[in-house]
Amino acid sequence: QVQLVESGGGLVQAGGSLRLSCAVSGSFFRINDMRWYRQAPGKQRELAASITRGDTTNYADSVKGRFTISRDKRTVYLQMNSLKPEDTADYYCNAEISTIWGTISDSWGQGTQVTVSS
Repeated sequence: QVQLVESGGGLVQAGGSLRLSCAVSGSFFRINDMRWYRQAPGKQRELAASITRGDTTNYADSVKGRFTISRDKRTVYLQMNSLKPEDTADYYCNAEISTIWGTISDSWGQGTQVTVSS
């Protein structure tokens, strides 16, 4: 069974930085696209950043130039700089996993909270 575990959230002042990590564990054939979503209080979950297996990245306009997504073999990272109060949200890791049985699994982490104070 595949598990995604996030870490790195916390409280930071506006203008500060945080680095989120999401480690994938378990048995699988391959990790395909990996993504970071976020959900602010009272709002819908939105895609913040994504990275393909070939390291092509894509960002929401609201985080472009401030956030950087990267990955290694089993972990995806989100470096968040110049944080703003509007970045306050629960951040969720998502990965498309090719299983050893030939199916595709859409896997989610439990979320990590980021709070940016003004």
